[in-house]
Amino acid sequence: MTETHTDETTGQLVVGTFLTLDGVMQAPGGPDEDRDAGFDQGGWSVNYWDEQMGEIMDDQFVEADALLLGRKTYEIFADHWPNVEDDDPVATKLNSMPKYVASRTLEEVEWNNSMLLSGDIAKAVEDLKKEREGVIMTQGSHDLIQTLLAHDLVDEFWLWIFPLVLGNGKQLFGDGTIPAALELTNAETSSTGVQMLRYSQTGEINHGSFALDDVTE
Repeated sequence: MTETHTDETTGQLVVGTFLTLDGVMQAPGGPDEDRDAGFDQGGWSVNYWDEQMGEIMDDQFVEADALLLGRKTYEIFADHWPNVEDDDPVATKLNSMPKYVASRTLEEVEWNNSMLLSGDIAKAVEDLKKEREGVIMTQGSHDLIQTLLAHDLVDEFWLWIFPLVLGNGKQLFGDGTIPAALELTNAETSSTGVQMLRYSQTGEINHGSFALDDVTE
């Protein structure tokens, strides 16, 4: 696995998510995970999992120093992971690590070591990156990710691209995404054809053209 290098004083914000080939990230884990807008394709990622993917997922959570979650993903995680056996390394890590929750409706969060972010979420995340070292991972959390993208707060993308298309559903990159160039830093492929890719931000896009120069006689 490629290691994530962090600045001495600034946390690295990583967006990790499962995607279809047409960019949908909605409800990969189950039919009732997110039915917004009548979405009825939930659970599309489940039957692609193999042993390698489980090992890589374990490694990614080991790399993370904190979680940043939106309300829906927080509630899904908080309902599941505290009930997983203690000998599961992912459960052990998630249940103990710091978790920051962006929500306009929750008044408290009960999962161990969880904290609510209040006020302006973009400003709260910006401050969090200044206060924490290491990797701050956002998993799922579509609505939160749109805010992070619109305010240019994402340093890396850890994208798992599954070999299927759905035609509709919530997209990772929404209308508020700021154009940026990315560098592929790691790539692996599962036995089921899932591409596990890491990209880091490299700055502005360097535009060009394939058009032939005008020829003058």
